[in-house]
Amino acid sequence: MAAVNRVFAAQLAGLPVFGPDGESIGKVRDLVAGLRLDQQPPRILGLVVELTTRRRVFVPMLRVTSIEPSAVTLATGSVNMRRFHQRPNEVLVVGQLFDAYATLAGSDTRITVVDAGMEPTRTRDWVLAKLAIRERSSRLGLGRRRSAMQVLPWSEVSGLGLTDLTGQTQGAAQLLMLFDTMRPADVAATVRDLPLKRRHEVADAMDDEHLADVIEELPEDDQKELLSYLAEERAADILEAMDPDDAADLLAELAPAEQSRFLELMEPEESAPVKRLLEYSSDTAGGLMTPEPVVLTPDATVAEALAHIRNADLPVALASMVFVCRPPTETPTGRFVGVVHFQRLLREPPAEMVASAVDSQLPALRPNATLSEVTRYFAAYNLTCGPVVDAEDHLLGAVTVDDVLDHLLPEDWRETGLHDITGDITIDTEETERA
Repeated sequence: MAAVNRVFAAQLAGLPVFGPDGESIGKVRDLVAGLRLDQQPPRILGLVVELTTRRRVFVPMLRVTSIEPSAVTLATGSVNMRRFHQRPNEVLVVGQLFDAYATLAGSDTRITVVDAGMEPTRTRDWVLAKLAIRERSSRLGLGRRRSAMQVLPWSEVSGLGLTDLTGQTQGAAQLLMLFDTMRPADVAATVRDLPLKRRHEVADAMDDEHLADVIEELPEDDQKELLSYLAEERAADILEAMDPDDAADLLAELAPAEQSRFLELMEPEESAPVKRLLEYSSDTAGGLMTPEPVVLTPDATVAEALAHIRNADLPVALASMVFVCRPPTETPTGRFVGVVHFQRLLREPPAEMVASAVDSQLPALRPNATLSEVTRYFAAYNLTCGPVVDAEDHLLGAVTVDDVLDHLLPEDWRETGLHDITGDITIDTEETERA
């Protein structure tokens, strides 16, 4: 192990993990500590590493050969692909210790944990020796300055036992700051691995837009669990913030009475496209499509089209194509004219009308097209996005390649990754390293 005196969890989370020959393994997502009954610092048992397949595995600390500011390196061998599962005596440092409430030992001073530092011992173990804390105050006077952060030995803090962490209500500010640096799919994987109580606390602390993004990336059972935890009104707000096709997929899995209740609570303009999608089977073009593609009239300019697809909130696949239709431009639109590909827009003068760049030869999908037909369509025309048009030539929506892949992959792909990978990294069984 390279000589390192102290490493804080917030610095370690997100670092790339490499094998001995420099091959990329994944990223550090958390640290696993074994809690003790006394006041001695907990031993760091290992790292939770997210592989390139998004599967999370346990890597014992004895297999870590170096920790640098930019990367973690592991020892030689083969990867054990068993998914990480937290044990009863363990705590996730980032997931559970961050934002935990405690007190200074021997006093009533209330504090919040904002980070945790691990240090090596002479026996090559790592222990959670230091805690970065802020003092909490019940006084909420205007203009009160936030207390300064302090770094204290573990022994000077009380109230961080396993019972304390599982019984207390906990904030989530530090954890959300870390989430700001992660993609929604990675946040979803982190949230899914948290204990149920902590998962609910994170959901309570997230704003609706971010929570909607995370729920879209969760497996179906976890989506339904979180939706059932939320108050009905907030659950309806989350459904409104989700992409209509994702909201429709989730509502389709609920009991009819529950589905109707949520649709009733949603704003009419938000529920209308979701209701239209629910009319189609989930494995057809109509069930796969999003009703909110970029739609412009023929007299719109190329500059306008580029401005629309430049929107950072627009999914990459939807940004690959602009749909040209007669008014109205809300789906279902007026007569569908054709599509303009992103690359074509880049080659046209900004003041030119999009009508001059329309590809009117690209066939459109019908809403009842099956999943296999949609798949062949995307393969035949090398597309990432395609129009769905009804018998009267009204554009109903667009199917994107990510939605097609989502339905082609096994149902549990979000939980297990695409496949098991073995490499040149040796990780022994969890039992021998976490005893």
